[in-house]
Amino acid sequence: QVQLGESGGGSVQAGGSLKLSCAASGRTFGIYAMAWFRQAAGEEREFVAEIRWNSGSTSYGDSVKERFAISRDAAENRMSLQMNSLKPEDTAVYYCALKTNAYTSRYDYWGQGTQVTVSS
Repeated sequence: QVQLGESGGGSVQAGGSLKLSCAASGRTFGIYAMAWFRQAAGEEREFVAEIRWNSGSTSYGDSVKERFAISRDAAENRMSLQMNSLKPEDTAVYYCALKTNAYTSRYDYWGQGTQVTVSS
């Protein structure tokens, strides 16, 4: 089993920045990738960013490209999301997720989520 814990959420004005962190603990030897998703009230869950654990290669959702940056510290089993130029539409609960299998799009473990609120 793997446990994921997010931190760093909060409230910020539009144009501001926040940094989210996710710490993985437990049986973390088989990480293939970690990612951030978000879900705004009344909306479906949305992919934000992913980082492949070994290579460090990254991918982003279209709505956050050029504004958000995902990174990882493989030695610490920790992932971060630097969010810049925040917009009110970035308001959501942000979830950390972990994938152990390269051959499926399914994420195996999820954190509890952290609220990000951006005011105009």
